[in-house]
Amino acid sequence: MRKLASLIFFLAILFNSFAQSKNSPLQISHLTGDFYVYKTFHDYKGTLISANALYLVTNKGVVLFDAPWDETQFQPLLDAIKARHHKDVVMHFATHSHEDRAGGLDFYRQKGIKTYTIKLTDEILEKENKKRAEFVIPNDTIFTVGQYTFEVYYPGKGHAPDNIVVWFNKEKVLYGGCFVKSTEAKDLGYLGDSDVKEWEKSIKKVQMKFKNPKYIITGHDDWKDLGSLNHTLKLVQEYNAVSDKK
Repeated sequence: MRKLASLIFFLAILFNSFAQSKNSPLQISHLTGDFYVYKTFHDYKGTLISANALYLVTNKGVVLFDAPWDETQFQPLLDAIKARHHKDVVMHFATHSHEDRAGGLDFYRQKGIKTYTIKLTDEILEKENKKRAEFVIPNDTIFTVGQYTFEVYYPGKGHAPDNIVVWFNKEKVLYGGCFVKSTEAKDLGYLGDSDVKEWEKSIKKVQMKFKNPKYIITGHDDWKDLGSLNHTLKLVQEYNAVSDKK
């Protein structure tokens, strides 16, 4: 009886710990090797929406791709990375100008972290009188940080006029951000700054350039299904087919 009671108590603790983890405003999961996906949440018009982003642990420090969509998690993310990996974040890339990607540029810059965007993103942020990155990079740039090499690539307009993707060729990891929709997505979501006609062309460029990815990280919702790029293309084509009939 005591053993049963102990087992029930242990399972209760385990369940409570799991529930807290699932409800945490910052959730970090291991992707592969030194790659980690982190998820944060934002109340958008009364609905809590998740946002995915990525960080990479190198022997020269941690590279952060996009920022939490919750400014209260800017510092906790740094703290969590430091506690888990005993390394500091040294570089931060924003993949387009929207708040769920570029919202942390000033915070991380103030922390002494090198911040980066492409010129299109910088121009949009300047026009909107928002905080900008310290460094402006060409649309297509290859970086080597420690033992890792990755390519920042601008495929053309899509979800946003300035959306970029990041490709890790050796590991076959494609960080798509909001340019790529989750297979859970029923539609294209927010289209306030989108060019859906061009999005179709841009997706095909990414598919041609970065073949056989082992992982595709989407901007929102579940990212584990490798069909996300094809699903995005399907959603875009369906949207354009309806638009063409109007």
